[in-house]
Amino acid sequence: MKRLRILLCLLLAGAFHAAQGAEPKTLRYAFESAETGFDPAEISDDYSRIIAGNIFDAPLRFAYLAAPGTLEPATADGIPEVSGDFKTFTIRIKKGIYFTADPAFQGKRRELTAADYVYSYKRIFDPHWNSPNYGSFSTLGILGMQVLREAAIKSGHFDYDRPVEGIRTLDRYTFQIRLSNPAPRLLQKLTDSSTMGAVAREVVEKYGDDIMAHPVGTGPFRLAEWRRSSYIVLQRNPDYRTDIFHVIPDPSDPGAQKIARELDGRRLPLIDRVEISIIEEGQPRWLSFLNGEADFLFIMPRDMSDLALPNGAPAPNLVKKHIQIERQPQIDVTMALYNMDNPVVGGYTPEKVALRRAINLGYDTPETIRTYYKFQAFPAQSILMPGEYGYDPQLRTENGLTSVARARALLDEYGYVPRHGTRWRDNPDGSPLVIEFSTQPDQRSRIISEIFKKSLDALNLRSDIRLAQFPDQLKAARAGNYMIWLLGESADTPDPSSTVMMAYGPSAGAENLSRFRLAAYDALYLKQNQIPDGAERIEVLRQMTALLTAYAPFKLVVHRYTIDMAYPWLHYYRRWPFTHSDFWRYVDIDQTLKTRALRH
Repeated sequence: MKRLRILLCLLLAGAFHAAQGAEPKTLRYAFESAETGFDPAEISDDYSRIIAGNIFDAPLRFAYLAAPGTLEPATADGIPEVSGDFKTFTIRIKKGIYFTADPAFQGKRRELTAADYVYSYKRIFDPHWNSPNYGSFSTLGILGMQVLREAAIKSGHFDYDRPVEGIRTLDRYTFQIRLSNPAPRLLQKLTDSSTMGAVAREVVEKYGDDIMAHPVGTGPFRLAEWRRSSYIVLQRNPDYRTDIFHVIPDPSDPGAQKIARELDGRRLPLIDRVEISIIEEGQPRWLSFLNGEADFLFIMPRDMSDLALPNGAPAPNLVKKHIQIERQPQIDVTMALYNMDNPVVGGYTPEKVALRRAINLGYDTPETIRTYYKFQAFPAQSILMPGEYGYDPQLRTENGLTSVARARALLDEYGYVPRHGTRWRDNPDGSPLVIEFSTQPDQRSRIISEIFKKSLDALNLRSDIRLAQFPDQLKAARAGNYMIWLLGESADTPDPSSTVMMAYGPSAGAENLSRFRLAAYDALYLKQNQIPDGAERIEVLRQMTALLTAYAPFKLVVHRYTIDMAYPWLHYYRRWPFTHSDFWRYVDIDQTLKTRALRH
């Protein structure tokens, strides 16, 4: 009997040590652009938001694999109560949710409360943080918040302890938002954990202006390592709440139904660790995936399309490795922003509008689709994105047209002609005209820059290129220190209010990087933001599209298709509408299959 007890103890000890030494389930992949930081109040770029969206928790979220746009509670204890006039929202928070341990909490467990959301949303109004989300929040008319912001601008101090009627706690686990304007789609905004996630006041006060490097949330992962613009590691949050997967999957999608059945009842997240490398060049990112250094290829480099999908079919080497391939239209738009405050391309006079329209008409969109996107894109006709409310796939505008002849005629008509014996056009007043566009120094950006330059050459317009890394270009754009910048924008909800805010005057320098200001457009923005979905709102969005086409504060280039690839050991990944940045918690890694495959 004694020998049996000893043997049993040895077996249990061996099992314990095996479990302790088990290799963590690690998801490895690469970003194509660098992050900027992880403070919900300050970030706006997609890659920072992917990280922050997995560290912080918003009250709600879009349900993975359910019909697109379906809401479900995250930290909220049920769907919030909404008044009939869409002006009062009451949100109850689940009890027993805790922040990740941090020195700011002085060794104590820190429970999430309603006050954390009130504090976090007040930070968006604090001028100190210069939040890019301020514009969209200011249009809501949160009672008392604008007065609090103006007082802070005068005094230099934002009073977080001052009660505000429009956002307040009702008890420890309940807070309420009250608005002067109706906001029928506010609940969609409350799904974005990257910008609407709860931040603890103690953490912000401890780290101050270094808060971008110290994200502490209640989400499924925590930041473990960060080498800026190079390498990011996240680990499972040991304090993460009990989160059991259960949704009614999209009835029109058999693949979603199959995954939902397999995930049903499982506790999230399923993986232990996420390792992200920043690899801006397409070929090294592609080779990293092919060599098994990444489990997942998030947005296949489009310049690899001919190799990966010759004649539209997977290459034999991908078939041999059983690579999973998913192609979906992205809910996005790429564009060239004009700085409307710039003396060369900005302004609202007829000749300035004609210059921008001519550049837009002369831009070679077909060549961009052919050589840059490898036919994985289609022309954008308006700022609205596929999948957003109001997007019209039948719409055709001047924005989607390429016509060098019409562009040249516009320039001639408004006095942009050569005046100094060269082929290059000058300004109507005779001064030299040089078009400067900003871009990044990677190989892919150089391709698009060359297309842009050739398009300008065809119009006899001099051009110059301004190179800098993406975070620096974003900083310059927010400061209004650029002429034209090429970038992409994506949507996180079906509501296009954030998209059309890219031209809303009061948000200039934040969401509105073009600094477009037009009273007629601003009035339409507020109107569409406050009325329910329906024919009236569709008509308002149509009028806004017409104004943007006429004044041309940007050249809308394409909507992209995206191709994601994964090895067979990555389970349950789908690029699901409006959850594409929040998929980590749902995927699993088959360690046995992975180990066996990599050995061979």
